[in-house]
Amino acid sequence: MPWKKEDFPRPRIPETLPVVLAPEEVQNFFEHVNGLQYRVVLLACYGSGVRISEAVALTVSDVDSKRMLLRVQQGKGAKDRYAMLSPALLSILRAYFRIVRPAGAWLFPSWDPEHHLSAGAVQTVCRQAWESSGLGKRVSPHVLRHSFAIHLLESGVDTRVIQALLGHSRIATTARYTAVSPATVGKTASPLDQLWKPAKGKRAKGKPAKR
Repeated sequence: MPWKKEDFPRPRIPETLPVVLAPEEVQNFFEHVNGLQYRVVLLACYGSGVRISEAVALTVSDVDSKRMLLRVQQGKGAKDRYAMLSPALLSILRAYFRIVRPAGAWLFPSWDPEHHLSAGAVQTVCRQAWESSGLGKRVSPHVLRHSFAIHLLESGVDTRVIQALLGHSRIATTARYTAVSPATVGKTASPLDQLWKPAKGKRAKGKPAKR
């Protein structure tokens, strides 16, 4: 038939905002995570913003304590990048390493040292911790990554920096977090504030007098 693509309207895909945890909710969640390896992997997701697939695939040599960076090898889109390594996360990783002493190259080895911990196993433990925590918001490794981005944004970190840390190829993907952060919305000045400034001891222009 002589139909064009304009004759087939596409339905709109609903856009949803990511779930974000408050700092106290993050702390509550981690108190219910069982297993040292699983806890440290999830702490890496929240502390550096890496994806769960990237966290479990970290090697010991990926931890660059001199430059305070985590090297992510072949992340999403088959791209290498660097993620942040905070002093707190470095301290946690060092304590973990002293206890576990990974035999192979993987930082989070499975029962077979030739393979790393599976993302599915971490997600299962994450779901169990969420269920036992009693939090109303559903928690997943990706929610921890979202929370990492929002908490950085609320502390004043530039969106471009967050884009690089998360490994987003487009700034529009990172810009979604500005719609989620109530702190960012609350700190944004309205143009009305520039017009409606009452002078000291005087009634602002246009402001109705009290009766």
